[in-house]
Amino acid sequence: MLTVAVASSDLTSSAQLLASLEQTGKVKSVKQWTIPADRLPDASETLPDVVFLDLNRSPEPFLQFAALLRRAWPAVKLVACSASVPPNPQLLLDAMRSGVQDFIAKPVEEATLRELLQRIEKDLHGLEELVANDKLIVIMGAKGGVGATTVAVNLGVQLATFAGKRTALLDFARPLGNAHLLLDLHHRFGIRDSLENLDRLDSHFFAGLLTTHKTNLELLGGVTQPEEWQDIDVARLDRVVNVAQNSFDIVLVDMGSQFSSEWSAILRLARLILIVAEANVPSLWTLERRLMALQGFGIEASRARIIINRWHKGDDEILNSIEKQISRPVFACFPNDFRKASQAMNLGTPLQESPSNILNHRYRQVAGQLVGIDTPVREKKGSFSGLFSFQTQKRYS
Repeated sequence: MLTVAVASSDLTSSAQLLASLEQTGKVKSVKQWTIPADRLPDASETLPDVVFLDLNRSPEPFLQFAALLRRAWPAVKLVACSASVPPNPQLLLDAMRSGVQDFIAKPVEEATLRELLQRIEKDLHGLEELVANDKLIVIMGAKGGVGATTVAVNLGVQLATFAGKRTALLDFARPLGNAHLLLDLHHRFGIRDSLENLDRLDSHFFAGLLTTHKTNLELLGGVTQPEEWQDIDVARLDRVVNVAQNSFDIVLVDMGSQFSSEWSAILRLARLILIVAEANVPSLWTLERRLMALQGFGIEASRARIIINRWHKGDDEILNSIEKQISRPVFACFPNDFRKASQAMNLGTPLQESPSNILNHRYRQVAGQLVGIDTPVREKKGSFSGLFSFQTQKRYS
């Protein structure tokens, strides 16, 4: 990923460019410089890989600044953003003399910007170093009713508290998002607001759309009316995810039980895809087909992990059978504790508030494993209830 700076004299224009940069998922930090500049950036500060010159009707100060940057730091890539692309011959000649290497049209299109950044990243770091952002974890249900949202909420709480990670939960469940109910939160903004404001959706604006739980888990609320999905372009949701990844250590996406090719862009961004199922025939039948579909999207099998929710001790035989059938181990099992889980759901209180509960301990262990933190193991080795503490660490690390 790239470090970037924006040199501009117009706050509105630079804000739009900043939002577009963060939405590409190709930048890890963005500096903002004001033109005309009294001096060059301090030599002690880390220099960006790319500088975007947000040209206005008087490009001379920008080109003078570019020439100074080029003489002081020849390795910096300089890109001019102009309302007139292609530029007139004189502007093009002056820009080339100043060290500008690319022109891009304003207003900037996210797809064009992403392609440009990908090319620059390849030039600077080499193809072998192009790696995806590793903050995103997608949680989906193999079918409806298996508790995917419960898993997403409680893992999010443990990541924010036990693991101490800045964690965001994006409620993309369809037809309705209800993560806020499990947290007893009332959100003013949500997924639809983020898409309606893509032209200015940067980290600062995104923070204003979130609702913070007392555990410090931050939630982007889902839709409250099913018909809202008619106005939501799923193909643009990856831009919201990219902005979230610029701001947080961990980003969880609750996809509910929905599954179709239009979600493939987000699934490809994910470091891990946790598929929640139960130990019964309909759930496991759907699970197997989802795993096959993920492979069809070009997603490596190692990125999909199986979580069995509401596990009973008598389920071991069927789980052993499904492991052989799909040729992979179950990643984690959450034991069935109907009374505790139902009480937590109805009160909007995460299981984290009952520290002695074995189900809460399981969530803490899985959260720790997701970020590489060890937690004490209570069960003996070999049972499915302790599976994620032993076998998965060996097979997936």
